[in-house]
Amino acid sequence: MGVTGNMVFGAQYSHATSVLEVERLRALQMDPASWANDHPTIADDSNYDDHPELSGYQTLPEQDVKDDSEVEESPTTESDRRNRMSLQASGKASTAGDNDNKKDGVSEQACTKSDSTGSGSPVVVEGMKPNALNILQDPLLILRGLDYEAAMGDLHLIGTDHKSDEGLYALQRSKQKARFHKFKDMLQQPVVDLDVLRKLSWSGVPTAIRPIVWQLLVGYLPCNSDRRNVALERKRKEYQDGVQQTFARGIEGLDQTIWHQVFIDVPRTNPKMALFQNETTQRCLERILYCWAIRHPASSYVQGINDLVTPFFLVFLSAYIGEDQDPESYNISLLPQPILAAIEADSYWCLSKLLDGIQDNFTHAQPGIQRQIVKLRELICRIDAPLAAHLQSEHVEFIQFSFRWMNCLLMREVTLQHTIRMWDTYLTEHPHGFSEFHLYVCAAFLTKWSAELQRMEFQEIMLFLQDVPTDDWQEKDIELLLSEAFMWKSLFHSSPMHLTSTSK
Repeated sequence: MGVTGNMVFGAQYSHATSVLEVERLRALQMDPASWANDHPTIADDSNYDDHPELSGYQTLPEQDVKDDSEVEESPTTESDRRNRMSLQASGKASTAGDNDNKKDGVSEQACTKSDSTGSGSPVVVEGMKPNALNILQDPLLILRGLDYEAAMGDLHLIGTDHKSDEGLYALQRSKQKARFHKFKDMLQQPVVDLDVLRKLSWSGVPTAIRPIVWQLLVGYLPCNSDRRNVALERKRKEYQDGVQQTFARGIEGLDQTIWHQVFIDVPRTNPKMALFQNETTQRCLERILYCWAIRHPASSYVQGINDLVTPFFLVFLSAYIGEDQDPESYNISLLPQPILAAIEADSYWCLSKLLDGIQDNFTHAQPGIQRQIVKLRELICRIDAPLAAHLQSEHVEFIQFSFRWMNCLLMREVTLQHTIRMWDTYLTEHPHGFSEFHLYVCAAFLTKWSAELQRMEFQEIMLFLQDVPTDDWQEKDIELLLSEAFMWKSLFHSSPMHLTSTSK
């Protein structure tokens, strides 16, 4: 398997090769005098003396790039991308994402601004937190200056979405405020008690502190605060070194079967969400998925894994942008390269932790999914016998509709924000939240539509289950789904004979 090669994305991962240097190399192909006149701030190193943490981060000249539809339809897309990657490897192409900046209506010029003297000193990126570069070094700094109102919004994690009952609203908000401060106090302890953190997180994690909570729950960050920053730096460097080694010989040095599947799947990932149609994001996802695949040859890459990385990527992005920014539409190309690299590395390691618990879902013949489908059928026979009998009479096989539910963890059935809320709970059901507990969530999800399904014939059932009407779901619907799943798990998980005896 050809997995070694030159670092295609060296300018993105090597501190020694900055975007500044890439621009200089590009300048060699232009008239030096005219280029220097157009880029005075990039041509002069002295402009970065007062901002060492942003050294090498500057606006790149916008290029003409085809729009998404043209790229998708072009028969030479992969060849073009390989050429672009080769140029990036040699330092002769700019960082991807310029077209996305223009398309999103936010120019990269917002990232830098010349001061009154014309020195062009970098300033804070539009939408980025003022202390984002500090959070990069110490995730706990995400709590600095954070108050309840900023962290929770209007009614986050509460069972109502409006102030229909002022008294109830005030009571709920008071409870949530106390709960938020429990989270904050716990995260500031020298050693985080994971058992207590899991109990708190089962009912949902406040949006503003979700990045660090998820990294703790998944086992990526150490509970001991003294070890946390060192471990984080080491893991990020390990991933970056792995990317350099993997892409050291460019695209031609990769396993072409794996790369091709990753290459065609990434643009299909959340196609209606601006974040995941951004070219910078797509390059990150390609590296994450390919590197994971070659490190796990027993399963390699399987369609569906591309969906599983997206909640991590969006949540970790939110750590660095303001609470007033929408991560789903944020132009990630504006962020400094060290932050982009950290989001990518953190997403890779947390995806790896998740998949470690469900890897047999993606090995040959996908035995993990096959077992879950059998258990789902047994569970439905027990908790909703009329529905099970109707599906059988209509010759509906569970594998026909539930395979995707297991493979993609219901991500195709609910919104990404609702998936993130579900994962708050899954991560607390350690270590089997994405396997055992998810089975009971699928059972609760199916029985929710029991009455409608029992009035349908085969074709109607299949069409319905392929496009379940959850567009108008609110967070309280997800809360109810999780609660019902917990009830079924409490009743049947420790008593498997109750299931097998009724399904014979």
